[in-house]
Amino acid sequence: MNYPQLNLDEENGPLAIIKTNYGDIEIRLFPEQAPMAVENFTKLAEVGYYDQINFHRVIKDFMIQSGDPTDTGAGGESIWNQPFDDEFSDDLYNFRGALSMANAGPNTNGSQFFIVQNKHLADNLIEPMKKSKFASEVIDAYKNNGGTPWLDFRHTVFGQTIKGIDVVDKIADVEVDNNDRPVSEVLINKIEIYK
Repeated sequence: MNYPQLNLDEENGPLAIIKTNYGDIEIRLFPEQAPMAVENFTKLAEVGYYDQINFHRVIKDFMIQSGDPTDTGAGGESIWNQPFDDEFSDDLYNFRGALSMANAGPNTNGSQFFIVQNKHLADNLIEPMKKSKFASEVIDAYKNNGGTPWLDFRHTVFGQTIKGIDVVDKIADVEVDNNDRPVSEVLINKIEIYK
């Protein structure tokens, strides 16, 4: 197995810098494992689709979600103007700092994405992971770094935070209402793509 998230020094895929009003989050993208998700995200970013969009759903010890220009949590379209298929890879996992597609069920990807923020893997998840198809390196990475393994093979992972995880944590700490919506704006000013 290749686990590019565990060998980021050796990866040279495109970079995305999500510039927020809380600071910058720098993410390495994985076009080899998730070509459609990366193409969709980079092309939307390049035309300014994500500019001035809020993180509309923030759940501390879980994830921060954005990418919906309607700001409702129900909007957003892919570059193909229709949902696109999931791209699951045995190489990519929802480790802390992973960039993943948000969806409304299988093969419903549009423009929404989330960044995994959870710092700690609950001990009661380790045995089921061992019984499932998780490799020991993957389980160790979850134990050491945190993440959301219950989202694996349900949400397409297509990037990994390499700088700015502290910004992800700051956003996760904001005050939210009963719908997990931040009380004050958490805004994406722009997403810059470097290929």
